[in-house]
Amino acid sequence: MTRSADILIFGAGAFATRIACDIAAAAEKPVSVVLAGRNADRLGWLRTAANARAIVFGRPACFMSVQADLFRPEAASETIEACRPRLIVQAASTQTSAVIATAGNAWSRLVAEGGLSATALFQAYLTVRVARAVPPGCRFINCCFPDVVNSLLSALGLPIACGTGNVSILASAFAGASQMRDPGALQLLAHYQNLADWRQPVAQRHGRPPRVWEYGTEVGDVFARFASVRLTVAPAIEVSGAAGVPLMLAMVGGDAWRGHAPGPNGLPGGYPVAWDGAELALDLPSGITQAEAIGWNASFEAANGLVIRPDGRVEYTGALQAALRRASPVLARGFAVSELDDAYAAMSGLRDRLESSSA
Repeated sequence: MTRSADILIFGAGAFATRIACDIAAAAEKPVSVVLAGRNADRLGWLRTAANARAIVFGRPACFMSVQADLFRPEAASETIEACRPRLIVQAASTQTSAVIATAGNAWSRLVAEGGLSATALFQAYLTVRVARAVPPGCRFINCCFPDVVNSLLSALGLPIACGTGNVSILASAFAGASQMRDPGALQLLAHYQNLADWRQPVAQRHGRPPRVWEYGTEVGDVFARFASVRLTVAPAIEVSGAAGVPLMLAMVGGDAWRGHAPGPNGLPGGYPVAWDGAELALDLPSGITQAEAIGWNASFEAANGLVIRPDGRVEYTGALQAALRRASPVLARGFAVSELDDAYAAMSGLRDRLESSSA
């Protein structure tokens, strides 16, 4: 049966659940949402729970569900064609974000030593399948490691509006601690790597901090200014999943919005952004150029992580490259972005091998 949806969400895990439940609590205009995933029982419960929350909060949101196995090559295009969404939100991944809070095997050790860009191929695999099926005029938000994966999408010539989480976690936490509620009052440049310090006690925060502006004036000592903020060691889904909901609702509701997003228009890292009802653009403080902002974010992966060269070559850098070299010299050499499927298969084999080995 053909459905017509405002928003189509791929995924039924913790992140997709957070988004659906927060749409149910936050929507002020009528919005229809289709939830798509493999597990029929899980989808049924998520649909029931989201519709129930919409009733609880008195919100005009309606939720439907459809089974879709993204491992089947045609599933994304078939689901999108059936649902005809105005906005697609991709939250299905072959690597859970919980890997950052686990230990005990050689794969989790490699991720801890080299950083989350070790998981980029697992976050990108299904996302690329969905992006390839996005029709003209439909917006696409990728929730799977957008600071890095969105640049891969851009290198492949695929559509991408932005991601959610990461920079928005810190922006929301900092604004909450300061009770700064005016849109645009607090502006951040923040890469996902900046989150690590705020998972530590104050005395252990020694990395590069994000750049923060309050009412247009840059904060000198970010660690001291926001010392009271402490993130959970586990993925901060309570904030990151919620952070994209106002933008999603603005995109389908025709409203303007200001805030933060990772990977806007395929850029690396996270930025202050603004949606004018038709386009998403950087919303930078005065005194910093777009080139400077992009360069600042790109410098994190250049030092340690995954970078995409102008010729489409994907290369690992820093501690991640060193960790991969010990585990798989072939994978450590990188790959052409056009060879993403083959690289995914090779990385999957490495992960399977390392997960069976103790740390």
